[in-house]
Amino acid sequence: MATTHEFPSDLLAGQEELHQVRAELSALLKRLPWSVEPMDGFSDDTGWRQVERPASPGWTEDEQAEVEKLRRREHELAVFVSTHRFWAEVAAADRVETRTRLKHARERTKE
Repeated sequence: MATTHEFPSDLLAGQEELHQVRAELSALLKRLPWSVEPMDGFSDDTGWRQVERPASPGWTEDEQAEVEKLRRREHELAVFVSTHRFWAEVAAADRVETRTRLKHARERTKE
């Protein structure tokens, strides 16, 4: 079974960039209006919890392009990491645990 330092450097770099892209995308989506298209606000108290949204001006073309760019890069990195040649060297029974260790490898290096 692999240990953290046995991960190939390109796989570690890909996973780290994937973390960064996801964090950047998440932060961007939190800053943007709730609706991509301009929408009136609403309040709905008919379900099990009340939902309220203010009017949304929608996203600008630049904001839409930035979200698309980050989503595309996130997809590219996810494919790169999940299909990396390294996984062929890991026994099938150990892949989930090893994948989890890869996801958390940067946390171990900061300790």
